[in-house]
Amino acid sequence: VQLQASGGGLVQTGGSLRLSCAASGRTFSAVAMGWFRQAPGKERAFVAAINWSGGNTYYADSVKGRFTISRDSAKNTVYLQMNSLNSEDTAVYYCASLQRPGVYLESSYGHWGQGTQVTVSS
Repeated sequence: VQLQASGGGLVQTGGSLRLSCAASGRTFSAVAMGWFRQAPGKERAFVAAINWSGGNTYYADSVKGRFTISRDSAKNTVYLQMNSLNSEDTAVYYCASLQRPGVYLESSYGHWGQGTQVTVSS
């Protein structure tokens, strides 16, 4: 699986963005997918994940109620809808595919995309 993240940009506090993660490869529909982010000077952190069917989703506490992860298997794409953005959401956002148990753990993921920058200005 090869992953390409897009949709980042500059947005004001309180604004919204939708990130996309386009996947190539026949196994996309069979794997769980996740979004992580890395803020300047910080380690990469879990944001959200979705299982293969889209029936189960997982979120970091910091984004619950504001972010929504979804997937469209027909388009081989995972989305991250981000609302009510604030400065703490500024980071490079990465998508990845789950390779082993541990949906919240960075070490459980592989096939990392290149990342897309999200900057929230006040």
